[in-house]
Amino acid sequence: MVSPASAPSSTSPAPVPSPRRARRKDARPGELIDAALDLFVEKGYAATKVDEVAARAGVSKGTLFLYFPSKEDLFKEVVRHNMGRHFAEWDVEIEQYPHGTSELLRHAYDLWWTHIGSTKASGLSKLILSEAHNFPDIAAFYRAEVVLPSNRLIRRILERGVARGEFRPLDLDCAVQVVVAPLVFMMMWRHSGVCMPESQDVTPQRFIDAQLDNLLAGFCVRPA
Repeated sequence: MVSPASAPSSTSPAPVPSPRRARRKDARPGELIDAALDLFVEKGYAATKVDEVAARAGVSKGTLFLYFPSKEDLFKEVVRHNMGRHFAEWDVEIEQYPHGTSELLRHAYDLWWTHIGSTKASGLSKLILSEAHNFPDIAAFYRAEVVLPSNRLIRRILERGVARGEFRPLDLDCAVQVVVAPLVFMMMWRHSGVCMPESQDVTPQRFIDAQLDNLLAGFCVRPA
């Protein structure tokens, strides 16, 4: 029989979760996003199952649905977290950039390669190109979240160069696509498993440098 002195008090405070458990709970959305990115890039959108994402993140499927109600919601957050979130910061950086527009365009390429092109997130572009026909809603989301902000950012750089007299007058609609095309090619190249033709020594950075040299040779105002 338990004595009154040793009986548990009804007013005893509830156990406090250990810091490790608290950190684990807070980390779950990020872990799910990372696991989903891995699987979407490896298998594609259609073939990726939420059960697999949950298992790779080390949680139950029910836990996944607490944070992301559907696979489409999860995919959208993967795109936002790995690609879309950069554009607001880059817009500010372009606005405050102190140097010439040729240097700014080179800087923009470097930012893209560091934060997207050289990362696993670049595989999302290949996924969209491959599966857009079957999943028009996620393709429309990707266009709004990544393609249009990217095009607007590049257009601002080109307009800056023209306004400052550094670039010649350009057909901006086409010039934006001329700047974007090598970036799309880089993402396809990185995730297609096909090597650059003729030379294994054509590294991504060499390719970017060559593209920029060609672009700037066409864009820049030539000395009289």
